[in-house]
Amino acid sequence: MSIRRIMRPVFAVDEKSHIQALDRLDPLLPLSPGRAERHGVEYYRHGTLSLLAALDTKSGEVLAQTVPRHTSAAFVEFLGDIVAGQPRGREIHVIADNLSTHKTQAVRTFLVEHPNVHLHFTPTYSSWLNQVELWFSKIERDLLARGVFTSVADLARKIRRYIRHYNKSAKPVRWSCRNPAHRISSTSMSTVH
Repeated sequence: MSIRRIMRPVFAVDEKSHIQALDRLDPLLPLSPGRAERHGVEYYRHGTLSLLAALDTKSGEVLAQTVPRHTSAAFVEFLGDIVAGQPRGREIHVIADNLSTHKTQAVRTFLVEHPNVHLHFTPTYSSWLNQVELWFSKIERDLLARGVFTSVADLARKIRRYIRHYNKSAKPVRWSCRNPAHRISSTSMSTVH
């Protein structure tokens, strides 16, 4: 008798808030022999947005949504997007941090209406355990830290383009600890240029 294994999707979910749409007034001066990359300090700030992201721990793909502000209502809407992308009735596990917007009455109501969705919280001060944080550091390095954005809409468009490109070669995070005296390492995060 063969046992059929049913895979339950697990999504690592978090938000990156207050991402600034900075239009740098001076051009980026590239790295050259003996000189680090640099840019001027003057910029025009067009505004901010928040990014809600869910990393599928099996495939490494990212589902994301940009919102003007991170609110409980936006989080509930995002949970709805995650559910909509799965077969009806499939059990879904969502890992999130202990942020208060993840524990509101609106979220509790959503969970009652969707009994197949299970929300799991990382311990307080341990959100680094959430795999989506690795992806947030990657998008920060690859796009946000040195990006030039002419408007909030331009910032949102470039984030969506980055995610589409990233998902073409996404890989799951693989945690490993070969020697307890050393740090835990991870491999995955596809290179996006």
